Amino acid sequence: MARIAGVDIPNDKRVVVSLTYVYGIGLSLSKQILKDANISEDTRVKNLTEDELNRIRTEMQKYNTEGDLRREITLNIKRLMEIGSYRGIRHRKGLPVRGQNTRNNARTRKGKPKAIAGKKK
Repeated sequence: MARIAGVDIPNDKRVVVSLTYVYGIGLSLSKQILKDANISEDTRVKNLTEDELNRIRTEMQKYNTEGDLRREITLNIKRLMEIGSYRGIRHRKGLPVRGQNTRNNARTRKGKPKAIAGKKK
């Protein structure tokens, strides 16, 4: 298995799909990284040379991924909760933050049932 950004990526998949196993890298960013590194999207990870893997690693260092990205997101959420913004309050209560409906599915997405003020049985 190839190890990129501290994550073992699958050998038998195409490189463009395997890179999406790294937190913070989606399909479009994966395609951009491979384009910048001059590597074909269709090659399998097991067929990559060590030089190609190093080129992918150097391209990925330009982006915020894995632990750094997770830390940044949690700090952003903590900041919202500290300043008492609407989104921060929703995070604190464990309710949907982005305007989703709370009548039906909000409890199944975020864990245990939470009381919603003004809801009639």
